[in-house]
Amino acid sequence: MNEFLSWLLDTVQSVDPIVRTLVAGVAMMLETSVLIGLVVPGDTIVIVAATAVASPLEGVLLGIAVVIGALIGESIGYWLGKVLGPSIRRSRLGQRIGERNWIRSERYLERRGGPAIFLSRFLPVLHSLVPLTVGMTGYPFRRFLAWTAPACILWAAAYITVASLAAGTYRELADKLHFAGYIFVGVIVLFLVAAYAVKKVIQHRERAHLSIDEDTPDELKNSTTALLAEEDVED
Repeated sequence: MNEFLSWLLDTVQSVDPIVRTLVAGVAMMLETSVLIGLVVPGDTIVIVAATAVASPLEGVLLGIAVVIGALIGESIGYWLGKVLGPSIRRSRLGQRIGERNWIRSERYLERRGGPAIFLSRFLPVLHSLVPLTVGMTGYPFRRFLAWTAPACILWAAAYITVASLAAGTYRELADKLHFAGYIFVGVIVLFLVAAYAVKKVIQHRERAHLSIDEDTPDELKNSTTALLAEEDVED
């Protein structure tokens, strides 16, 4: 186990740090872009890249790249929603997402406003739909960034910190403990399970806000636009 894991980590670390950082940033851009986040495993790529972090500076630079990539991806979703609007929803891909998910996204924004933008980063499916939905409502872009940026920073910090520390600890223990590889894998698995649990807790706590009643999509859209506009005026 140790030999294979050491070979794998050394292979990743042998890649130029700039290339690793750029790949992770692009992966997050794709992961958070319009609907692409439903198929691109950005979190996996970030974890792999983070295992090669050799210094605090590399970790910070990787975090910056990941956050910038995520913000670019979410911004693409926002502007596509603003420019193209309902045509995305009516597209073949939009129909495959399901009308129920679109309505959940609209209802969530209507009920929670800005906090829905922050929390959606940690919710499956919605993390790809909410930027589009926000763009469709005419919500100010600067306020959208103000809510989504902290979520992206928190997400990146957690994944990069855990993966880099786990890999660093493994390298220190690999020559001393023959089961060090299992410890590394166990830490990563525990972190992913914890991340999944946190998402489920958020889903449970937000369940009332995510529920769907009998309102029509058009009514939902109108009420969402009014609520978000009112929130911006109050600020």
